[in-house]
Amino acid sequence: MPLRVRYCLLLGGLLLAAGAVAAPAPADSLRRPAPRPRPAPADVVDLANAAVPRLRLVPHDSLALARGGKFVALLPAVGYSQQTGGLVEVATNVAFQAPRANLSTILGALIYTAHAQAIFTATSSLWAAGNRWNFVGDWRIMHYPQSTYGLGMHTTTEQVVTMDYDYLRLYQSVLRRLAPNFYAGLGVAFDDHWNIVSRNGQRQVRAISRYRDGVSGRSQSLGPVLSLLYDSRTNATNAAHGAYLSAVYRPNRQSESSGGPGNGGKYQSLLLEGRAYLRPSRRSANVLAFWSYNALTLSGEPPFLDLPSTGWDMYSNLGRGYIQGRFRGKNLLYLESEYRFGITRNRLLGGVVFANAQSVSEDAQVVDEPIAKRYDKVAPAVGAGLRLSLNKVSRTNLGVDYARGIQGSSSLSFNVGEVF
Repeated sequence: MPLRVRYCLLLGGLLLAAGAVAAPAPADSLRRPAPRPRPAPADVVDLANAAVPRLRLVPHDSLALARGGKFVALLPAVGYSQQTGGLVEVATNVAFQAPRANLSTILGALIYTAHAQAIFTATSSLWAAGNRWNFVGDWRIMHYPQSTYGLGMHTTTEQVVTMDYDYLRLYQSVLRRLAPNFYAGLGVAFDDHWNIVSRNGQRQVRAISRYRDGVSGRSQSLGPVLSLLYDSRTNATNAAHGAYLSAVYRPNRQSESSGGPGNGGKYQSLLLEGRAYLRPSRRSANVLAFWSYNALTLSGEPPFLDLPSTGWDMYSNLGRGYIQGRFRGKNLLYLESEYRFGITRNRLLGGVVFANAQSVSEDAQVVDEPIAKRYDKVAPAVGAGLRLSLNKVSRTNLGVDYARGIQGSSSLSFNVGEVF
């Protein structure tokens, strides 16, 4: 979910009863005991009904979803993240399914933080009947003061520049199925940052790492989007199998106030993304997942805040172990793997272990220098997390993850849904 939606939920009185101990087999018996059947999946609604039967909450039912029903969750919450500090939030999660289609989702959040950030986000992936069409949206409006650390990989957290700005993002694409699991489409992408003020301490600055475009005033980027997609997943919220391959090309026109010298106010970007989900064992529902995210600047000088950066993917999940905006450059390469496993046999509780690595190119530090695509440093991170099943039908989990990176960097994140 955008801005790495953080949830702090206090769950008390959770007692997990172990199964009855099987009686020992007779000494003269050489047969192994038959394996216990796997219990039906459970979620927090089942847990609440078992703990307090008088509640009589309606269980989540896959038949209701198949008949055109919707799952709607409205979650008031308090939380924390590195880039926001403490926060209060109202989040919504809507899931539904058209006939013979993948699961459609709409995620929204209204957030106010201890750093005086005000945030509204709405992301959606809607599938028409038979998966003939896919409508993908990412809308945000934000007042978002935050820290940035310069360009390239050779920066430290002591080199802090505070950027205060307002932001409007409107991304919308429509994709048409060309063959089973293959799609192509068009869209539009608009980024508008205004009231940009950058400060190093109390001193206002107009360049960061010698990069001037979009560091002060206003920057706007507008352009068409051309998309190619292969998606064999059936549930993007928590995929158990399948693959996702995406290529998004965006030729951008900038406003005059953000146009860089010599580029005519234009730049081109390409996003290449891949995800794969494997089952290491047929006897287990555990999943081994991989994610590759590569944001490239093909030509021109993007505004500073439109450069690829840690934590600024569609769902703000890239780079666990580092604060949002920690690394920024013209080109970003990222790879992550995660192993997802059940802790209880009914999948009410689960866990993950993961590792990731990211690198940005160093060429953006010198204006007018051709793109060298040099990557001379990698920032790895490792971590682990817990999962609590919120909805067993849509496979939506509440996740909490802790990760550590280099230079003492660490992060604690809360999410509804999986990171990828």
